[in-house]
Amino acid sequence: MRRLVYFIGATLDGCIAGPQDETEFFPISDELVTWLIERYPETLPTHVRRQLDIDDRQNREFDSVVMGRRTFEPALSVPTTSPYAHLHQHVFSRTLRLDDPTVRIERGDATESVQRLKRLPSDKNIWLCGGGALAGALLPEIDEIVVKRYPVVVGDGIRLFSSSFDPDRFTPTQSHEFANGTSVTWYARS
Repeated sequence: MRRLVYFIGATLDGCIAGPQDETEFFPISDELVTWLIERYPETLPTHVRRQLDIDDRQNREFDSVVMGRRTFEPALSVPTTSPYAHLHQHVFSRTLRLDDPTVRIERGDATESVQRLKRLPSDKNIWLCGGGALAGALLPEIDEIVVKRYPVVVGDGIRLFSSSFDPDRFTPTQSHEFANGTSVTWYARS
């Protein structure tokens, strides 16, 4: 069965964006971009992949992406309605209206939808792109967490997980450090 992987960037104090969805404070280095191209090219938006000449067949880990409405909406300013056209895109929202056949708007229960996606035959996993509310709702379904931890403290913002208190254990399995202080750590469900 396919796995749900929450691959996300976060500050030292556990925020994936500022209180108004700001992300420009994340220090993205050339070293990190090169690593993303090599390790997780499918996590780069389609318009960025085109600029970097990354072929759509260069998906290593994922063939599907799930995200909440607030994670999806910045794509509209690019402008695009299909930010990850190289993946099967699923946006969870009860209010979003979109006329794009490449993006599936999921209006039902997120857990049931992800369980259905996990059962689909594929040798690739499902990327949970964000946000914190969706990650909190899907926590029981998350099989692995990969956190790009940036050396920044913001004090307030959107948390990695927006959910009620309910401890859930994960075990670190590997890590990688970059020269600018950014690190990536992989966690498997314990």
